Amino acid sequence: MEKGTLVEFRLQGDRRLGVVDRPDGKTRWFVVDERGQSHSLAPRQITYIVTGQTYKSSQIASFLEEVKPYLDPSSLEVAWELLVEDGEAVTPQVMASLLFSESQPPQCYAAYWLLSEDKIYFKQKGDSYEPRTAAQVAERKHQIEIEALKAKGQQEFLARVEQALKGEAVEWQRHDRHRLEALEKYAALLADIVRVGLNYDSLARAYPPPAPVLETMNMLGRSATPQGALQLLVDLGWWSPHENLFLRRSSIPVQFPTKVLEVSQQRLQSPPPDPDVNRLDLTYLKVYTIDDESTTEIDDGLSWEQLPDGRERLWVHIADPTRFLMPEDELDLEARKRGSTVYLPTGMVPMFPEILATGPMSLVQGQVCCALSFGIILDASGAVENYSIHASLIKPTYRLTYEDVDEMLDLDVQAEPEIAAIARWANKRKAWRYAQGAISINMPEAMIKVKEDDIKIYVLDDSPSRQLVAEMMILAGEVAARYGQTHQIPLPFRGQPQPELPPEQELLQLPAGFVRACAMRRCMPKSEMSITPVRHAGLGLDTYTQATSPIRRYSDLLTHFQLKAHLRGDVPPFSAEQLKEVMMTVSTITQEVTMVERQTNRYWALEYLRRCTDKVWQATVLMWLREDSGLALILLEDLGLQLPMSFRRPLKLGEQVLVKVSHADPQKDVIQFQEVIYQEA
Repeated sequence: MEKGTLVEFRLQGDRRLGVVDRPDGKTRWFVVDERGQSHSLAPRQITYIVTGQTYKSSQIASFLEEVKPYLDPSSLEVAWELLVEDGEAVTPQVMASLLFSESQPPQCYAAYWLLSEDKIYFKQKGDSYEPRTAAQVAERKHQIEIEALKAKGQQEFLARVEQALKGEAVEWQRHDRHRLEALEKYAALLADIVRVGLNYDSLARAYPPPAPVLETMNMLGRSATPQGALQLLVDLGWWSPHENLFLRRSSIPVQFPTKVLEVSQQRLQSPPPDPDVNRLDLTYLKVYTIDDESTTEIDDGLSWEQLPDGRERLWVHIADPTRFLMPEDELDLEARKRGSTVYLPTGMVPMFPEILATGPMSLVQGQVCCALSFGIILDASGAVENYSIHASLIKPTYRLTYEDVDEMLDLDVQAEPEIAAIARWANKRKAWRYAQGAISINMPEAMIKVKEDDIKIYVLDDSPSRQLVAEMMILAGEVAARYGQTHQIPLPFRGQPQPELPPEQELLQLPAGFVRACAMRRCMPKSEMSITPVRHAGLGLDTYTQATSPIRRYSDLLTHFQLKAHLRGDVPPFSAEQLKEVMMTVSTITQEVTMVERQTNRYWALEYLRRCTDKVWQATVLMWLREDSGLALILLEDLGLQLPMSFRRPLKLGEQVLVKVSHADPQKDVIQFQEVIYQEA
């Protein structure tokens, strides 16, 4: 190239013109642009050479002014229509003659500019450009239209985001929801910090953002991490600051499918024929339902009666949801998918739609209700002497809270002798179970309730009323299992292997109370399910199944299906193999439910403590987690919470200390305490 040749080159992607000044070594050239700046270019960096005359750098601006009038992209469509049939490639010079009827340097450069910018009609082939086929042009136009719509959608989404960030009401569109749902899934990964112990950095590396999330976060100039996605959803008002990520990360369905809700409404309005046509009429009995005040699914009631021969009979009445469904129908399969009702501090996720679960399925005070009733006579020691099981009709008389019953027992209310009688038998029953080897581990338990961001923590003590109800439920479970065992009915039997407790001498060396109970609890093996009877060591029973919460636990519902069919003289709906298969599925789901409940309770416990950093708590040192580094498990007695704490001084198990929260981050599952030591003045 001679000095003064005008060339086009690209600088960081931008189109530039420059005049060749002199060689730079053997292959490169110094080129001066219109600003007078010199650039050393390799031949591959030069994209176009203007031929026909030489220029000075000061003439570049005027040359571009000559080019401007010809830069009309629509003119290429006309040229393409003329050339597409033959499909021959053209040079910029030929295109200039075709478009502008002359091929001087400005027109040739304009033709090159149009061809090199074009994305629809022509494609480059060496130094020439050949027309695309009609089909290719149609496809290109379609793609450009889609991209334009996408760009428009992005701009509209950004506008709605700005509205939401200002706190204004926003009507999100369908495409917005796809973006926000992708953000939800990504943000929910934060639950893995608790579930598998990842930290933020590890989480971001393990789960790089999917394309929709990356696009959205980049568009908004935000960090494309799970934490960034969570913060955006909170800022938009799409999520609350305390969104339950554990529930969102789980496979537990929160909403009921429309079909299931429709079926529920139909069953409510037109109940199916009752297969148990010969229900035992027990409406003459006084029936007490005893629950927490907030309970809405009422699935058990108790009665007591004096028989003509002087003996006493206890009745445990259990709600009968199978009256409104059949095995394998929509309601049954949906309940099976859920496994159980999920109880969270912020509310519950029911196993059945609430219009049924809290309505006709529940034992509602003053209404005639279908039930599965266990009539039980105990001997003087508390062992089962005789029993019968019936599909029944009952009419709950009183809906009582645990506090009501405790007060009635404390005051020895003469108007309700049945309560005192049931309590007396519950105590005998408990003593009998302990004589059979039952193991008692009493630890305070926290119940956390959250309403409108107000957190309350109650300690569930082992009150007489709770012991009474627990004993009656265990009794019904034993009777159901014995019936299944006697008649060889496959049931979801529940057992617990015999624990290997520390030697008595070793236990006696531990402080009595919570420390000793904690040491025993660590030795207790997990309960297990089987289709054949198995001993439950913790309860001191040779056979046991859960049958008292069929509205809330699917395994209890299975027990009802099997027992009720046999009581009618029908073949149980589930064979041993079918029951085993269903139990395996349900067991996996209920483990996940338990994990979500535990994680959610812990989150709100830490959030409660985060808000109480000024409060001093009395704590008991329960056990060492890592004694060499001073990490212990402590019990905050006023709250029933067990949490880890590091100590910087030697202390003994059972020692009581005063502590306060130094740092709490529920989202990161972090809690740190410091010991408070008061010194006398």
